[in-house]
Amino acid sequence: MALQEDQIREELKKVVDPELFVNIVDLGLVYVVDLLPVDDGRTNIKIQMTMTSPMCPAGPQMIANAKSVLGQLEGVAEVEVRIVMDPPWTPDRMTEVARDHLGIF
Repeated sequence: MALQEDQIREELKKVVDPELFVNIVDLGLVYVVDLLPVDDGRTNIKIQMTMTSPMCPAGPQMIANAKSVLGQLEGVAEVEVRIVMDPPWTPDRMTEVARDHLGIF
């Protein structure tokens, strides 16, 4: 079965911001998920995500965790995670689950 964006986003929920204890999807940090088929039948995954602040100390850890989680999926060839700062992250991007967890109403 071919990989789907929804499946990738669901797997990325296993990656938790170690400062906020909320996953990167519910925080709204994942902007783009691109799935690129490779000739051998596998798929390259390219993620564009941001951080809650430009100097986020947890950035390298979250990038490594995202690569690790996605790299374990069957059919994945390579995983690239690119940090972007445009558009800047704002709390508006969070899901209701994240807002409830952080007590933001």
